[in-house]
Amino acid sequence: MACAWALAGEGVHVTLVARRAEALQAAAGRIAEATGNRPAFVVADVGAAQGRAAVQASNAEADILVTNAGGPPTKDFMDLTLEDWERALDANFLSGVEMIRMFAPGMRRRRFGRIVNITSATVRMPVERLDLSTSARLALTGYVAGVARQIAKDGVTINNLLPGTVMTERLAELGATADALVARVPAGRAGRPEEFGAACAFLCSEQAAFITGQNILVDGGLCGLTI
Repeated sequence: MACAWALAGEGVHVTLVARRAEALQAAAGRIAEATGNRPAFVVADVGAAQGRAAVQASNAEADILVTNAGGPPTKDFMDLTLEDWERALDANFLSGVEMIRMFAPGMRRRRFGRIVNITSATVRMPVERLDLSTSARLALTGYVAGVARQIAKDGVTINNLLPGTVMTERLAELGATADALVARVPAGRAGRPEEFGAACAFLCSEQAAFITGQNILVDGGLCGLTI
């Protein structure tokens, strides 16, 4: 929700998408109260074709697309089944691919578009028991690397935003693993959701027109510098 909050604060007409109407109504209310800009919302599962179609139908002319699917469950790699892999790839890879394929053509025609995929710092620094998440998000990373360079000339950017130890419900679910990650962050703390949202809003702005095909870490220095 941090990205939607930040975009609404910048005056963007935001549409929230999730599977539960109650959660969407509550989120829209909180964002409206804080920003004065009430988001619309669509109840849909973007992991399914009909859900993606519903999102496209309600926002056919969208100039900004932010994809974000919850991470799959943590498991020992020896316990992962084919069904686990299929669900993870559907949610964290194929849903993003399909949403990009749906919205990119209109953005290209209008000569403006911003696509931001929320992936994870684990694509740069794998974490034990997160093999499903890491692998699926790496697949999306590879896809974006090629597609972003094909449509950059049309004024459309695609970037991946990689949260590290940002204080979200997902981080809390990791328990001792999360505590260990926070302890290693050079900034000495977990990130705040609003910091992450601000990074997303910047990538969606006109000022970020020359940034594309990138994997941008928001992790307090956890993953270090690769040269």
